[in-house]
Amino acid sequence: METNPYAAPAAVVDDVAAWDAYDLENRKAGRGKRLGAALLDGLVNVIWLAPVLWAATMAGPVRQGLKPAAPMVGLMLLGMALMLGVLVVNCLMLHRSGQTVGKRAVDIAVVRTDGSRVSLPRYIFLRVLPVSLIGVIPLVGKLIGLVDPLLIFGKERRCLHDLIADTIVVDV
Repeated sequence: METNPYAAPAAVVDDVAAWDAYDLENRKAGRGKRLGAALLDGLVNVIWLAPVLWAATMAGPVRQGLKPAAPMVGLMLLGMALMLGVLVVNCLMLHRSGQTVGKRAVDIAVVRTDGSRVSLPRYIFLRVLPVSLIGVIPLVGKLIGLVDPLLIFGKERRCLHDLIADTIVVDV
């Protein structure tokens, strides 16, 4: 019998099972890695924030008629385009692997507590939005802004946004 070198493989491959709860507990990312990822994500945001802040410093002289408005408008448009680019890249990475640019750099990812992938809507509407919305409430927002990251020092090593979204951060 001849074998066709161009034939598709005939091997049976089982799907990779989700991690079990014990394995996930051992794979939880350390506090230092999570802090490093947050700092790196903050630096990535400086890419778009710098032109916007530079344009904001021009607003006074432009309003007084001392400088033309075109450079300020150009910087604002550049900042907005860069913001959109960073947002799209992070959303794509979150959708594909549960990682942002900072998380990818330190080899950690966000997963559900059962080990399955976190959907982008869950990440946005349960992990980011509730804490952000509560954060703008006077007095309560400052308290939540303090409590959210401090919960990582608890036994479960999960922040408030992790508890709300039923997620954990693991080493990849």
